[in-house]
Amino acid sequence: MAGDEYFASKGSLKLKGVSDTGLKKKKKKKKKDLEKQMEASIRREEEVTSDDEKETPVLAERRHTEAERRFKERQRKMEADRILKKANKTHKEKVEEFNRHLDSLTEHFDIPKVSWTK
Repeated sequence: MAGDEYFASKGSLKLKGVSDTGLKKKKKKKKKDLEKQMEASIRREEEVTSDDEKETPVLAERRHTEAERRFKERQRKMEADRILKKANKTHKEKVEEFNRHLDSLTEHFDIPKVSWTK
């Protein structure tokens, strides 16, 4: 009976003199239960909407003013131009332009030497 010598309990450890903390795991809801709840809520919503359709007036959508429309259109055009400008250059051209910009800066922006031995 070598199997009895190596018995291991599957549950959590229990300490002497300490009462149970009362923490219990929540049970997972099954998919079938969730589906039934969803169907029931949909049926209730359909019943409520069919009764309320006769009583509720149609809500008007928010209309934009002429100035708002022009502003949004101008923003779209500016963004499209910005994207085309960025997509126009290759990576190599961007690096060359950045290097030219760094060359045009004065020596004031150069990194000073740190070593005191030279």
